[in-house]
Amino acid sequence: MAERKPYVTKTRQVILEYMKKQRATTVSVADIETYLKEEGIRVNTTTVYRYLDKLCAEHIVIKYPDLKSDKAVFQFAGEEKRCTNHLHLKCIKCGKVIHLDCHFMDELKEHLFQEHGFRLQCSGDMLHGICQDCEEKKDSSQF
Repeated sequence: MAERKPYVTKTRQVILEYMKKQRATTVSVADIETYLKEEGIRVNTTTVYRYLDKLCAEHIVIKYPDLKSDKAVFQFAGEEKRCTNHLHLKCIKCGKVIHLDCHFMDELKEHLFQEHGFRLQCSGDMLHGICQDCEEKKDSSQF
């Protein structure tokens, strides 16, 4: 018997496409609701949360705590689901997210295990700081 694909509503497709477009930054539920409203789509907030929870469970979207509020923000991780293998860097000025998906992660994981007996699990973990672009703006007194 052939495997059936899950039914995907137009709203879910629009949310996923929006998340893909915002790949380099995190978005809030309010951002998603504003976008849907601009697209002429009315949706209940609970429905948005429910779909985001589903995408998180499938590792297509990552949920992070927002440093500026008690709410969560979300980022598209990609269908390849590789974001559980590396850390993320988030700029506290512009919100850009950088995937630390490089050889350094292998070295860091190996060091932590060999020297500290600790096996790192990176499932969506985020380090906060200021990106190079924002740092350069600050240096040129534009910030």
